[in-house]
Amino acid sequence: MFSYISLEERVPAKHPLRKLRSLVDTLLASMSAEFEAVYARRGRPSVPPEMLLKALLLQILFSIRSERLLVEAIDYNLLYRWFVGLNIENKVWDHSTFSANRERLFNEELARVFFERVKCTAQWAKLIGDEHFSVDGTLIEAWASHKSFKRKDDDHTPTAGRNAEVDFKGETRSNDTHASTTDPDARLFKKAQGDKSRLCHMGHILMDNRHGLVVDVEITHASGTAEREAALKMLARQKRKARLTVGADKGYDCRAFVQGCRQLGITAHVAAKAKHSAIDGRTQRHEGYQVSLKVRKRIEEAFGWIKTVGGLAKTKLIGQAKLAGQALMGFAAYNLVRMGSIGGWWDAHHA
Repeated sequence: MFSYISLEERVPAKHPLRKLRSLVDTLLASMSAEFEAVYARRGRPSVPPEMLLKALLLQILFSIRSERLLVEAIDYNLLYRWFVGLNIENKVWDHSTFSANRERLFNEELARVFFERVKCTAQWAKLIGDEHFSVDGTLIEAWASHKSFKRKDDDHTPTAGRNAEVDFKGETRSNDTHASTTDPDARLFKKAQGDKSRLCHMGHILMDNRHGLVVDVEITHASGTAEREAALKMLARQKRKARLTVGADKGYDCRAFVQGCRQLGITAHVAAKAKHSAIDGRTQRHEGYQVSLKVRKRIEEAFGWIKTVGGLAKTKLIGQAKLAGQALMGFAAYNLVRMGSIGGWWDAHHA
């Protein structure tokens, strides 16, 4: 008995991944120069970078919690094989391939190139404007425990046992005197009074108000001023043809941020505090101010998607540089799904 299975025939004609694969293949083809620069020329033959990046997109879109499970799923799932470009007879690469390619392929530089290609596609389709934006930040929990947060002058001598008891009672711990031995880039931080402190990084995005697409991403250390500093950095990167507006919550209502926006030629539509607000009355009376405050809440949809679907509620990578690459790929995937929803070809119930 012989069975001739065509993967192309097994994938439904109206499956949303068909349109997505066609779009992603076009984007990756435009990155041939970047891939040529990082392609390994010595040792064992490399897995094509395009395949690895498409596999990473599958991991994000289908909430696969680890790369080991991702490779296992690609091995037996015909849809996944078809998406990454493997035939039914091809052997799937080992999960360690992702770790081996982390520095050269999944870094922030290459991930940002892919993110920018997705953004350019949205701009070509006139889904992104160039006047009205919103900004916000969120905490991304680090892959480190409180027990790893030790004094910087400690010799880090291992304690007895794999998970020895530690008593923090009465000990004053701060980022000035302590650091995580697991992830030195993580910071002990809490975003609101009454919330628990945790080791985390901070992610920031700039959203276009027209269709809710993410136009810029920044990863920083967690601090009380990181959100405002990252926002000004992302706004400075925007190409402006007209005066921009940026909506934000009350956390951005401070003189430094508002004046920084003015120096960039940007009008800050920040939710005003009840007392001592840096937003003047003339701005608050403007009709566009109220519109910005209403639309800016849509930015939470991007954070909600990237944490619940994209697996970024808690990163499994160590270090801010690796997290930046992961975040850029995650928000690029979000933009692709969002573009598909706007265009009517992405149906999450059939994906």
